[in-house]
Amino acid sequence: MRVVITGAFGFLGRRLTGTLLQRRTFRGAPITRMVLADRVVQPDSPAATDPLVDIVHGDLIDRLDDVFAEPVDVLFHLAAAVSAECEADFDLGMRANVDITRALLDAARAQSATGGPTPRIVFASSLAVYGSSPGLPLPPVVSELTLPMPRSSYGTQKLICEHLIADYTRRGFLDGRVARLMTVAVRPGRPNAAASGFLSSIIREPLAGLPATCPVRPDLHVALASPRRTVQGILRIAEAERGVGPGRLEGQVPVNLPALSVSVAEMLATLRQVAGDAVAGLVTINPDPAIEAIVTSWPAVFDNRRAAALGLEPDPNFLSVVQDYLADHPTQSQGR
Repeated sequence: MRVVITGAFGFLGRRLTGTLLQRRTFRGAPITRMVLADRVVQPDSPAATDPLVDIVHGDLIDRLDDVFAEPVDVLFHLAAAVSAECEADFDLGMRANVDITRALLDAARAQSATGGPTPRIVFASSLAVYGSSPGLPLPPVVSELTLPMPRSSYGTQKLICEHLIADYTRRGFLDGRVARLMTVAVRPGRPNAAASGFLSSIIREPLAGLPATCPVRPDLHVALASPRRTVQGILRIAEAERGVGPGRLEGQVPVNLPALSVSVAEMLATLRQVAGDAVAGLVTINPDPAIEAIVTSWPAVFDNRRAAALGLEPDPNFLSVVQDYLADHPTQSQGR
C-alpha cells in the first residue's frame, strides 16, 4: 500500500506522518511506501530518514508526476495556503488551494482511468466554509445540514474543493473523503499566517515566557480541537467503511470534526490556572478589525453527532488541551 501526504512537513502533516509511521498500517494492511510531499522539507527529521519514506520536494503542481509515478492507494491532502494569506493575496489562495487541488484530483482520476487502483483522497477542509451574513445568520448550533456561506476567500476555496471532490467521487473517479477541521490549538512553533493563529499564540508564547497579543475581544467564542483529536479524526474518516449506520461514512457529505466550544476569556483563565498570574499577564488585548472580521464569521458551536457516530468526541475541556500541549512539547514551556 502506497500512502501520500501533501503538506507533510507542516504541523498536522508531521503529526499524521508520525502516527502512520508508528502504526505502519492503514486499515490493517501494511504500508509499503509513504510519500511525503511538501514545498519545504526537513531532510534530517526522523520521518524523512525512515526507510519506508520517499520525499517529493517542490511545488506540488509541478511534482504530481512524481507523486503518481507509482499507484497511489491513499492520499491525505493537507497542503494549503492559510486564511489570512489568502485574504491578502487572492491569486495565491486560488492557485494553492483550488488549482493545485484540481490538478491532484485529475491525476487521481487518470490513475483509475488507466486501470490503476481507485485512490482514496482525504481532504482537510475547514470550518471557514461556514459564515454569517445579515440576511442569513448562522443558526445557534451548526451541523453538516447548515448551508455553507463562507465569508473569506480561504473558506470559499475550501468549499470549491469540497464540491469538486464530491463530484469526482460521484462519478467514480476516486473515493473522496472530506474532514472539516476546527481551529487546531495549541500549535507549537512559530505563528503562521492563519487568522486563527492567535488562538495558539496566546497560550504558547506566554508559556515560553514571551508576550502575546490577542486581536479579538475576550468574550468571543470559538470552536477548537487539539492536534491529537484532529489527527485522530482525519484518520478515522480516512479508514471508515462506506455505508449507513454507526461507524460508517454515509454518502459524500463532509464530516465536521468534533468541536470544543470555548471563549477566549476561558482560554486565558485556563492559562492563568496552569501557569499563574505573571504568565497570563503577558497577554495583551488589542483588537484587530481585520482578524475579528474573519474569526467572528466562523461558527463556535457544532452538533457533533455525525462525528460521534464515527466514534469521535471533542476534547473534554480546554484544560485538557493545554495539558496535552505541555506533555507533547515540554521544552517549549519556560521552566518545564
